[in-house]
Amino acid sequence: MNVTPLEPDTAAILPAAPRQDGSPFAAILDAAAATLDRAANAERAFARGAGGLLEMTVERASADVMLQIAATAAQRTTQALATIVGMQV
Repeated sequence: MNVTPLEPDTAAILPAAPRQDGSPFAAILDAAAATLDRAANAERAFARGAGGLLEMTVERASADVMLQIAATAAQRTTQALATIVGMQV
């Protein structure tokens, strides 16, 4: 019995190339920028009639989630730093 893997109809999303400096924070920022770029490209393609509504909606939702996570992380980091700065030595 031979089983052949199913191939998706859409193009595969390639991971971003790793940065040369190896900074994890820079890699996260690059991934965030790539997510926003994909959402913008999907919106432009839909506006031109070349892309689908589903693809545009999924990419925009992904970008919105990523932005919410980034905002929450920044807020918690700020709170943690404020707590540390407020400690008595």
